[in-house]
Amino acid sequence: MRSVFRKYSPEKSGLLIFTVVIAALDSINPCAFFILLSLLSLLLHARSRKKLLVVGVIFALTSGIIYFAYMSAWLNLFLAFKGIKYVNLIAGFIALIIAFINIKEYFIFKKGPSLTIPDEAKPGIFQKMRGLLSLESLPTLIVATVLLAITVNLYELLCTLGFPMVYTKILTNLNLPLWKYYTYLVIYNAIYILPLLAIVLITAITLGRKKLSELEGRLLKLLSGYLMLSLGASLIFIPDALENLTSSIGLILIAIGLTGITYLAFPGSSRGN
Repeated sequence: MRSVFRKYSPEKSGLLIFTVVIAALDSINPCAFFILLSLLSLLLHARSRKKLLVVGVIFALTSGIIYFAYMSAWLNLFLAFKGIKYVNLIAGFIALIIAFINIKEYFIFKKGPSLTIPDEAKPGIFQKMRGLLSLESLPTLIVATVLLAITVNLYELLCTLGFPMVYTKILTNLNLPLWKYYTYLVIYNAIYILPLLAIVLITAITLGRKKLSELEGRLLKLLSGYLMLSLGASLIFIPDALENLTSSIGLILIAIGLTGITYLAFPGSSRGN
């Protein structure tokens, strides 16, 4: 049993498991799901599986590349300030702020501070989406999809600000070679885009429409908030706990449990105010 409680080392699987779990939770992103499902719903009008697959896969892959660049920026920032005493505290407090905003969204949706795509940006995004329907040239379609993904992901980063910051801070608390930091970022982002690719594949096969309901979006925000709360508090008070696989998975399970308890205790909140 002692080996279960050892800290991560580059040779052990603990960090890999933690990376996969956090990336999987991060990948359940209500903003990303909303945009992708809306895009695919529009493309269904073209009744072309080829176009749907091309646009969907390029969109998902571009999203992963942008997210990787975003996480790399956090990684280099934390590496530059590695060893400075208060970096953990600052990152932890930012995580707590994000946590409370996301938890608030379950009870008071889009009132006050909100980490969502701004309503005023949506008409422009949907206009760019509709523009894809008329494109017949494959190279032009690919370029337009990449440009759309870049634009959309700049807004989506607002929805998922906390996970990349907290994960890269945990990563830089470990003494790893530079190439291993980036290896874990590649793994993280590969996991991150899997649900997006799955949605594209399922939609292409079934040609069926699916929209993210408000309840589903709020529950995802709630889960994200509780997870940020537990990780942020750990960064502030017990940062060493995040270097232990058992403790880290325990925090994740607590966040999932609190989400379920909150939904059972306050089901009316999910229907809005």
